[in-house]
Amino acid sequence: MNWEKLLSAKRWGYEAKYVASQVDARSEFQRDYDRIIFSSPFRRLQNKTQVFPLPGSVFVHNRLTHSLEVASVGKSLGRIFYNKLKAEDPGLDAHLPLMADIDTIISAACLAHDLGNPAFGHSGESAISHYFAEGDGKKYQDSVTKEQWADLINFEGNANALRILTHAYSGKGNGSFALTYATIAAIAKYPCASIVGGNKANIYTKKYGFFQSEQEGFKKIADELGLSQVQDSPLIYKRHPLVYLIEAADDICYNIIDLEDAHRLNILSYQEIENLLLPLCNDPKMRTRLDDIDDDDAKVGYLRARSINTLIQQCSDVFYREQEAILAGDLNQALIDLIDEPFRQIMKNITKLSIKRVYNYSSVVQIEVAGYKVMGGILEEFIPAYLQNNSKYHQKLIELIPKQFLTKNEDDYSKIQSILDFVSGMTDLYAVELFRKIKGISFPSL
Repeated sequence: MNWEKLLSAKRWGYEAKYVASQVDARSEFQRDYDRIIFSSPFRRLQNKTQVFPLPGSVFVHNRLTHSLEVASVGKSLGRIFYNKLKAEDPGLDAHLPLMADIDTIISAACLAHDLGNPAFGHSGESAISHYFAEGDGKKYQDSVTKEQWADLINFEGNANALRILTHAYSGKGNGSFALTYATIAAIAKYPCASIVGGNKANIYTKKYGFFQSEQEGFKKIADELGLSQVQDSPLIYKRHPLVYLIEAADDICYNIIDLEDAHRLNILSYQEIENLLLPLCNDPKMRTRLDDIDDDDAKVGYLRARSINTLIQQCSDVFYREQEAILAGDLNQALIDLIDEPFRQIMKNITKLSIKRVYNYSSVVQIEVAGYKVMGGILEEFIPAYLQNNSKYHQKLIELIPKQFLTKNEDDYSKIQSILDFVSGMTDLYAVELFRKIKGISFPSL
């Protein structure tokens, strides 16, 4: 793979208007960033759970604030890489001008990386999968192909993000977001079909990156960018190199910031946070500086900032050092797993503690359980209604679905996807309210 092809500014749905001049194309990536940040799916992230239930008196991160922070870290990772390349090759801008915008591509992709995640965090994905694998949706297995069925029983937010960015929803235009090919490819952490996803032996098949409905579209993007193809059927590509930096930005943010939220909610003590993060700060003067701060929240904020700085430097060093293997598609580990010791072990300790004390905290588990009930309850109403549409009750339910999510296709897979587009886009609050109303738990007011 080579950077000149990988940084294509060709725009999805508007390929005929492709800006061939690389100098003129530089602003195209900033347009990607702007289109995402002003979009409705991005705005809805403010009411989608990151880890903890949406805030009461204590404000914790939601999907929106998380995505903004990931974009900030991603921008730094991209700028550091560009600066290192520029120092090595002062004439870089003359023969590869789009490399100067690599930080903008990364930050735009970071903004979009969680667009496909449904309400209730990762439990929302599991709830959708459970409906088809174990619930009422199991009866639809015979009406779809085995590849399509793999999409449904392993619903994946990463693949759903790609669909949101490229699918032509009714009345929304041919190109949907009409982002550049480079930005779209940069969010595909697992560029393979669902039927081969789940193979943890390779970093690009741990999950999957596109539904069957978007496979040909992704192939078109991958071929344009020159992504290395592993096999054609089932389809597997190697990652776009920038995926490693988007993944690193996400890894850095959620590992560190989940600890900060856990402290604010009194799940973890200040001393526990300090024991984890102080060694990560890599600064012998940190102890003295912390002693000058009285407020524990302020101390945690300082530890968080310095820890993130260390991890940015570490991950950018790994990316620069391993760029030959990355361009060849041969790096089979995340950047965070290749940072220097003792930082690598510290991150493992953080993951271990987070799983034990944070991700299994009672309110987190409660929202996961609620997510199963709410998402499953909505699907069991709307999917039969849209596929069968054989009663006045079904017709009334269909009237509740925004027209943009309805399809003219008659096959069951397309109709199921239409409902999943509707349901996965819901915020936590909207999903709960709709569930209560259609189940008769609460009565809607005019």
